[in-house]
Amino acid sequence: MIIRDPLWNNIRVDALALQLVDTPVFQRLRYVRQLGLAYLVYPGATHTRFEHALGAYHLARLTLSLLEERGELRGVSLEERLIAQVAALLHDVGHYPFSHALEEIGALHHEEVATPLVLEGVVGDLLRASLGDGTPERVLALVRGTSDSPLQGLVSGSLDLDKIEYLKRDALMCGVPYGEIDVDRLLNSLVLVDEPQTGRRVVGVLEKGLSALESLLFAKYQMYRNVYWHHAVRSGTAMYKRLVDEALAAGVVDARTLSTYDDEGLLHRLGEGGQSPLLSALRQRRLYKRALECPAAELEDEALEWIADDRALTIAVEDRLADELGLAPGELLLDFPTKAQMLGLDLPVVRRSGEVRRLTTAGLEGAINLPMLSEQLYQSARWLRVFAVRRVDVSRADLLAKLLRVARSG
Repeated sequence: MIIRDPLWNNIRVDALALQLVDTPVFQRLRYVRQLGLAYLVYPGATHTRFEHALGAYHLARLTLSLLEERGELRGVSLEERLIAQVAALLHDVGHYPFSHALEEIGALHHEEVATPLVLEGVVGDLLRASLGDGTPERVLALVRGTSDSPLQGLVSGSLDLDKIEYLKRDALMCGVPYGEIDVDRLLNSLVLVDEPQTGRRVVGVLEKGLSALESLLFAKYQMYRNVYWHHAVRSGTAMYKRLVDEALAAGVVDARTLSTYDDEGLLHRLGEGGQSPLLSALRQRRLYKRALECPAAELEDEALEWIADDRALTIAVEDRLADELGLAPGELLLDFPTKAQMLGLDLPVVRRSGEVRRLTTAGLEGAINLPMLSEQLYQSARWLRVFAVRRVDVSRADLLAKLLRVARSG
């Protein structure tokens, strides 16, 4: 079967993949937006996890074909290749409504949520019937990055196909020019190599592909700076997180069932708990305003990580500050996006001499120090922000000092 796609044009889907796509587990992804609340800023950002998953599957098929043509798949069984394709297809089935926001309030990571969805029910039955017992476990290991398969790096790793797919698709659908990645060069530079330390076969990259890897890094930085962590996107995300926090505390929703909802289904459920000012504001795009913003590069190292890591403390401080400014609980929100590497690099590079060297935080001589640059770009893209329901008269220096005192007293 062929599916038409605005990014990759024709996506060929084999019989097993088509059966998996037709399951309720996968069909839910049609109604889970890839970029959460970014559509409030970029109206075209209504694409879903469904088409992204199909795109990742397509790139897996394409990459495996390229590796096969170059003789890189010697010793890798057809079954192993099919399992890698399936893992690329199913990698996002555990995603919560509105992208990663609920993981920021302490909900299980979507890869953990995927465990029963892959191992049990119709998906698990299909995998076992088609590829044998133990297949669901092998697929899940690839999704979680714990497999010993030589193809692990294609599904979850420093240079997995998921990153390439979502950066290209997100840029296209948002209408921004930031997702320019030399995909063809990158895919044609992927190889399977024997790790010098362990002797295991793993996914690596030819040295000639490092410039394409740089394009991936810069694209990711630009997308975080201009789309994913855009101040209005983060305002809407902060409002949504607080809304769900309050619903969980009131028993309106159960944390164990969050992953069963799609975007609109969860918003509808939240509305059944009574009229919420936060929900109404999100529905009508009345986003909270910035009372403070400061780049992470200007903050003391780790000083305010509690905003990203300690949800209970964050809510307590939000309400304390709100009271001091004459606002009601929930009318002032703190936002410091969860710390993550801009491009975590740990993969073997095949030098032109044939020597295999590992690209890690130490960098690689003769090339841009990508790991160091990655950290610098991350610090530039990540901002601390305080949002309020209306403009408030507050000293930026005083507000920042109060937040830092919380860190020191903790």
